[in-house]
Amino acid sequence: MTEVKRATRDDLPNVTAVLARAFVDDPVFRYLIPVDDDRRRSELAFRMLGLNALDHGMVLRTSDTSAAAFWATPGQWAFPWRNVLRTLPISLRAYRLGVFRALGLLGQIEKVHPDEPHYYLEVLGTDPSRQGQGFGAAIMEHVLTRADSEGVGAYLESSKDLNVPYYRRFGFEVVNEIRIPDGPTIWPMWRDPR
Repeated sequence: MTEVKRATRDDLPNVTAVLARAFVDDPVFRYLIPVDDDRRRSELAFRMLGLNALDHGMVLRTSDTSAAAFWATPGQWAFPWRNVLRTLPISLRAYRLGVFRALGLLGQIEKVHPDEPHYYLEVLGTDPSRQGQGFGAAIMEHVLTRADSEGVGAYLESSKDLNVPYYRRFGFEVVNEIRIPDGPTIWPMWRDPR
């Protein structure tokens, strides 16, 4: 069985590197950072998200950092504006002029975000060389078991249509669709506690 650990700031470089590799072909990520060959910008984007997740949620990783995830705990899914401002220099270096797209997208996502208590999966990624070996599933089960024991739901937005069936295996169902003008589609998904 794969061991899941809570990541620290010291783990963030390895976590952001694996997420940058995992999201290299992600439609939403490519919409925000269209330059395919700039891994540094991708890692900066995940660093900004990771710093915020460390402050208001959980950054989880497998013991060998083959997979990682950013989860918000119930009532903590929205980034406080002070965190957004604090990480703005990193966001600007990562997204450049795309920062306006990122903020617009964040606004669209927040409009449909559920109000009831839930665990929010912001990001889940497995190194492409290790996909299909259960590393992402281990992280999912780690948090979903906790959500079930607390009697709260779980929520995520799938940025790839191919990932919708993967999340359905864990009990998530599509509850909405966000169509970005001149951009990709996002599928918000909800899971009731079991």
